[in-house]
Parts: sequence; structure tokens; C-alpha cells
Amino acid sequence: MRKKLQVLAVTGSFAGGKTTCARMFKNLGASVVDADKIYHRLIRPGRPLYKKIASVFGREILNKNKQIDRKRLGKIVFSNRRSLKRLTGITHPAVIRKMRSEVSRLKKAASGRIIIIDAPLLIEAGLAKMADRLVVVKTGRKNQIKRCKKQWGMSAAEATKRIKLQLPLKEKTKLADYVVDNNGTLRQTREQVQDIWRKETGR
Repeated sequence: MRKKLQVLAVTGSFAGGKTTCARMFKNLGASVVDADKIYHRLIRPGRPLYKKIASVFGREILNKNKQIDRKRLGKIVFSNRRSLKRLTGITHPAVIRKMRSEVSRLKKAASGRIIIIDAPLLIEAGLAKMADRLVVVKTGRKNQIKRCKKQWGMSAAEATKRIKLQLPLKEKTKLADYVVDNNGTLRQTREQVQDIWRKETGR
């Protein structure tokens, strides 16, 4: 008998559409634990992570309001694997602790409700074991670069560099229980998400 689903992890490659899929699951009735939102809260001025990051990467990563400028920090850490490893070494332990706490809280507060973990480096950070099932959202490289240009104003070179610093998408799909093809329209993506929802919930 197949294990009853309680936690579903959604991941993919950079600018691949994982958050869009997580939002679709939320619209179907799921609770979402968003790693990026947790990270943003933890790096606010005055927080321990804020101080550590500013100490390691310098005051030049701060904007005029003394907040961490993610674009400035991104240019540094995505320039090479060593810098990215230094950042994740600072941030991952705290983000993971908070995510585990949030998943535990939701399990108690929303018994029977599906919980979605939305995390870009879910597999790389060893978070896949927190979930009952893994959904990998795949998108072609051209679409990823196009989205990076549109959403963040990145050049093709910048986008490609960030994509290559992550675990290759083909390796992630090997570990997946479900693969969502996000190369088509939003409607086509939504239909795939709805199909997974029906299979796992019977609704």
C-alpha cells in the first residue's frame, strides 16, 4: 500500500518555474513552506545571519537602507563555487532549522492538509528526505535564460553561470516521483499539477 502523502517537495533549476507550481498547489488547498521567504526574513537587518553575511562579504553588499542587496550579493556568490559555498555554509543551517520547524508546526496545525516545500536547492541541501514525494519542475535552458532576462534583467552569461552552479536538472529528475514539464503554457503546467494532486489526494 502506498504511503499516504503529507509533505510534497517541489524543486527544479534556476528560473524553472518551481514557485509557480508551488503556488498552483496552494490554490488547490495546500500549505506552502517557502525557503526563499524564510531566507529573506532571516537576513533582515539586525538578525544573526545579516551580521554574518555582511561580515564575510563586506559592507558593499548593503544598499542605502543598510539592507542586504540580493543583486550585489548574487554577483559575488554566483561568480564561483567557493563564494557560493561560503554563503550556503552560513545560511543553509538556519534556513533548514526554520523549515523543519515550520513543517512540524503545519503537521500539527493542519492535520490531513497537504504541505508543500518550495526550495531551489532542496536536493543539494539534503532536504528531500523531509518529503514523502518529490516533484521536479523542468524547463529548457532557453526558457530559463529568457525568464532571467525578463524578471531580473540578467544577461545570458549571468543566467547560465547561475544555472550551472546548481545540480544538473537531469540528475534531479532521476530522483523525482513526478516531473512537471514547464516548457509549455501556464494552462499545461496547471493541468500537470492538478493531475499530481488528484493522484495523491483522490480529489
